[in-house]
Amino acid sequence: QVRLAQSGGGSGQAGGSLSLACVASGDNYNPPCMAWFRQILGKGREGVAAIDRYGATTKVDSVKRRFTISRENGENTMYLQMNSLKPEDAGIYYCAAEPLCPEFRQWVAAGLSLNEKEYKYWGQGTQVNVSS
Repeated sequence: QVRLAQSGGGSGQAGGSLSLACVASGDNYNPPCMAWFRQILGKGREGVAAIDRYGATTKVDSVKRRFTISRENGENTMYLQMNSLKPEDAGIYYCAAEPLCPEFRQWVAAGLSLNEKEYKYWGQGTQVNVSS
């Protein structure tokens, strides 16, 4: 069992920055694979960025030059630093963890690391608003 507690987010302006954090606890408190997803009103959940416990990452093209995903294994915490915010970044952001993910690069190559169906545990969601 993994519990994920999110913090951060809130409201920012276009061009500005916000950050998110996700703390994992429970039996598998350092999950091998973790990710950030977001849900925009009226749309499904979109994978934003994923990271394995060794720091390998992948991101969706729309955020590659603007968002940074990282994790501090000693603190069981994953972060998402969001810079150069755009109005289309607004939504509810969720962190996710998968304790049984395959080798990360293979998972990325298969197009599965940002697929919500691959993740078993989810955080409570955090609202991010971006004003233009």
